[in-house]
Amino acid sequence: MSTTSGSELESPIDRCRPADVTPVTIEATALESTAPEYLRELKAELYGEGLSPTALSLETCFDEDCSLATQEEADRIRSYVRAGAFLGVDSVTVSADTVANAEKVRPALAACAERAEREGIELELDAPITLER
Repeated sequence: MSTTSGSELESPIDRCRPADVTPVTIEATALESTAPEYLRELKAELYGEGLSPTALSLETCFDEDCSLATQEEADRIRSYVRAGAFLGVDSVTVSADTVANAEKVRPALAACAERAEREGIELELDAPITLER
């Protein structure tokens, strides 16, 4: 049993102070690497400049009707989802102008969306196909 009265304790909310940060979207092409060490340094640098990475955008290409090419591109997307998790973003936007075979691409993107959800990130799709959720 505690002998300290509740009125003497400071509430966690009382100690919270608003942070003066600017949300930014990072282009995947601007990242030198998706290695955790690089991403930690980048995140520290961004926060040091008063910037908070909130989104990551990625251009992708599904113009080949080939399962191997589709899998390679899905693996690349997953690596950026992982990078987004290290950076603390809320969403990863995947853009694709053309999709050669939507039936091959849809399950690969659905798996990427599931991975993103497990990481606490929303995968947003800007492509000529949709995913069932």
